Amino acid sequence: VPEYVFTYAENQPEGYPTTLGAYRFADLVYERTGGRIKIRVHSSGVLGDEVSVIEQVQYGGIDFARASIMTMGQFNEKMNVLQLPYLYQDSSHMWKVLDGEIGEEFMDILKDNKLIALSWYDAGTRHFYTTEPIYSLEDMKGKRIRVAESDLMNALITALGGVPVPMAYSEVFSGLEIGKIDGAENNWPSYTFTDHHKIAQYMTLDSHNRIPELQIASEAMWKKLSEEDQKIIKECAIES
Repeated sequence: VPEYVFTYAENQPEGYPTTLGAYRFADLVYERTGGRIKIRVHSSGVLGDEVSVIEQVQYGGIDFARASIMTMGQFNEKMNVLQLPYLYQDSSHMWKVLDGEIGEEFMDILKDNKLIALSWYDAGTRHFYTTEPIYSLEDMKGKRIRVAESDLMNALITALGGVPVPMAYSEVFSGLEIGKIDGAENNWPSYTFTDHHKIAQYMTLDSHNRIPELQIASEAMWKKLSEEDQKIIKECAIES
């Protein structure tokens, strides 16, 4: 019988890269604590969207989660620095930042939000996908583009001439289907795993964002653990 049974919230579906990472994390923790700590992964957003999940992690209702910096920026605006448009030259450039002193500094500031940052995740490169092709800035004018709840993304879409439409990730498919939005922006796995490509058949490879993600833990839960267990969990998060 485990000494602790914790919950892990993941808004992506089964088989998605970050969901597989969550299961790997849970397996490693269970193995290295000799079964004392069991983490139950809840995928496909069944515990709520990212905003509500982060709030629940703050209050201790959810123990672990994987969250985008885009959403985290709504809780700590300093996080927006790491997702500025066209900030990184490539993936290795981003990881050099995240794995260094800068990455550590940004992980530490989440303590102000009652969150413990465990490890960085790579959310890939984001592009625009639409129901009609985009060849220039002129083609962006008036296009209703879905964005996550992010002031920075709202500003980016507006600056490009589009109309930002805040919408939950789970509602994008129906939004495209009924014409509520003309497109969205995300990475390749999100585009294909959710079947968005069946409706929005045009992808504009502009690489406007590389948005890091974080595995986070509840501060309330974290304080209950021994230093040894905290060390094990952090090591497993990084390895996952």
